[in-house]
Amino acid sequence: MAASDKPFNFSETGVRVLHEEIQALHAIEPYIRDSSFAAACEAILQVKGKVIVTGMGKSGHIASKIAATMASTGTPSFFVHPGEAAHGDLGMIGQDDLVIAISNSGESSEILTLIPVLKRLDITLICMTGNPSSTMASECDIHLCIHVAQEACPLNLAPTSSTTTSLVMGDALAIALLEAKGFTANDFAMSHPGGALGRRLLLRNCVIMHTGDSLPVVTKNTSIKKALFEMTSKGLGMVAVVNDDKTVYGLFTDGDLRRVLDRDLSIQQPIVEVIRQGCITVPPDMLAAKSLEIMQSYRINGLLVVDEKNSLVGAFNMHDLLVAGVF
Repeated sequence: MAASDKPFNFSETGVRVLHEEIQALHAIEPYIRDSSFAAACEAILQVKGKVIVTGMGKSGHIASKIAATMASTGTPSFFVHPGEAAHGDLGMIGQDDLVIAISNSGESSEILTLIPVLKRLDITLICMTGNPSSTMASECDIHLCIHVAQEACPLNLAPTSSTTTSLVMGDALAIALLEAKGFTANDFAMSHPGGALGRRLLLRNCVIMHTGDSLPVVTKNTSIKKALFEMTSKGLGMVAVVNDDKTVYGLFTDGDLRRVLDRDLSIQQPIVEVIRQGCITVPPDMLAAKSLEIMQSYRINGLLVVDEKNSLVGAFNMHDLLVAGVF
């Protein structure tokens, strides 16, 4: 096969793009260490309203993502299209707000049209550009440089390295603000209640546990036979054994049943004679994700839920966690 007939090496080009964009990211480190970055963070921390992020074209897509990241990490923020802003959407922006405008060239006409109005409203303007000598850089209150020497595109035309540096600069702002505010995992969960992450960070045992008539429970003197009926009818693979005052004495599981059968014991014996006193229990307000960790650590398939007096209030198994989306 002639050299010209060789198949194109897609992987080689992909790796080259990766290395070029990594180099571009290393090149903006001095700009993040620059005092302008800290000034931008301080300005955003002090803003009484919201952070509005704007940009045209590919920069607009990056701006939208930055706004979403900030909104989910404790900095109220949303994206406004600069073209639409010039035709009415500028009314979304108030005097207590702050604007972050993104343009690699720093000469986006749609954004330049907005600057006089923003100045008239005395709104703080942070511009993120690749040209410190651009109009946007000279007109803004704080300039964040995202200059790249070369796009990863061999034609040096398609926004590639420049959009990557813009995105990372936005992430750097968002995470610096998150840490400065002491934003916690619980705070994060409050803005993500619908997804798997929210379920892991918000869902508690009291929401998923079985209670009332669906709770498998017998007293200490109940026979093994009746305990088996109770365990089978409730379908949790276990039955709680309680004292007369409803406090937990122990737990009988499918595994215990196999051990009873191996010992050839009579199923008419009281359940208390074949179980050990005490078992692992959890409180109702514990995160279900924490309960999952406990179950995995002890290699058990179910847990009893008790109140502060060790009284039984609920039970759940691994299947309940799976259905609830805690995994």
